[in-house]
Amino acid sequence: MEVRSPFSRRQFVGGVAAAVGALSLRPEADLLAQGQTAQFTGGDAEYDAYIKLASNENNYGPPPSVMKAMNDAWKYANRYGYPDGNVNQVIAEHHGVKRENILLTAGSGEGLNVMATTYLKPGQKVLGVSPSYASVFQQAANVKADSIQIPLTKDYRQNISQMIEVTNRYARDIGFVYMCNPNNPTGAVVTAKEIKDLLDNIPKDMPVLIDEAYHHFVDDPAYGTAIPYVLEGRPVVIARTFSKIAALAAMRIGYSVAPPEMIRDMRVYASNSVNVLAKWGAVASLKDKAAEADVKAKIIDMRNKTSQVLESYGYPVIPSQTNFFMVSLGDRQVQGVIEEFRKMGILVGRPFPPMLNHLRVSVGTADDMEKFMAAFKKIFPQKTATATRG
Repeated sequence: MEVRSPFSRRQFVGGVAAAVGALSLRPEADLLAQGQTAQFTGGDAEYDAYIKLASNENNYGPPPSVMKAMNDAWKYANRYGYPDGNVNQVIAEHHGVKRENILLTAGSGEGLNVMATTYLKPGQKVLGVSPSYASVFQQAANVKADSIQIPLTKDYRQNISQMIEVTNRYARDIGFVYMCNPNNPTGAVVTAKEIKDLLDNIPKDMPVLIDEAYHHFVDDPAYGTAIPYVLEGRPVVIARTFSKIAALAAMRIGYSVAPPEMIRDMRVYASNSVNVLAKWGAVASLKDKAAEADVKAKIIDMRNKTSQVLESYGYPVIPSQTNFFMVSLGDRQVQGVIEEFRKMGILVGRPFPPMLNHLRVSVGTADDMEKFMAAFKKIFPQKTATATRG
């Protein structure tokens, strides 16, 4: 497939490879093949029977405070103009910014798509890593742009030095830089120092989008949110969501934090479609700090315990700072394993090329993870840690 570019694919990839190693310039068909979470097409009883560890959801569900706020908001269901809990102001105060720094979106996914639509002209490129969350790359293809995707390092981290080098070398052709931090699907973080190195060493006017959907599950002290850079006036956009820690995935509410001029540019392409229940639920979730801390502690505890059990069984786990992890399957391919889990009533993550021997597993409740491990041990034989680690 032809790659849209002012220079040939061979010239581009060859030049960069000589300087910083192999990378990927992904055309549209390849991006779309990576796929997103599919809508369940069976009945509700069938759906409810599955243990759901495929989509990085919060299996504990919304806390009582959030459910009450949403139920109380039903009285506005027949209105166009209605009180919304002052959601934009509450979000702004939560981050120590102003209302004009906030763009409310239908999940953080809309924010990623709006960023691509706003800052990518046809033929331009978004620079990121692979594998990562592919929504931005897919939207780039939708607006007749392309993506430059740098491979992860050998320890599954984002290669910041390569990102800096490629961004500077092809700055005129890059619309913006994108990173998911912590990264999906690996769960690895980019440290606060690395974020600073990136922002300090690329063109000062280069927009940077940082997806912090899994920010709440991090316990690594080297990590830090990039929102302070917005306060400095840098061209940085931070995407956040209520889908994960607040358990509002189906309610579709998230937001972007950015300098006011960037918010104004992006607002043109936003749908303004967030519903009243989601807004009130979001406000309640931000105010219920105890519920957030409780579910964070439970998920981190189960993430660490399950990872340790898998490691002791002989299957390495990539250290994760999210509500999911990736486990190495040895010489097994992910696709067939997914089907084996499904037959046992457990939904687990999709393939993430080129990591086709790694399975992404969302962290569920203690009961969910106990059943996951029981199924895992039926599918895979035990190995010794020495043999697995080589």
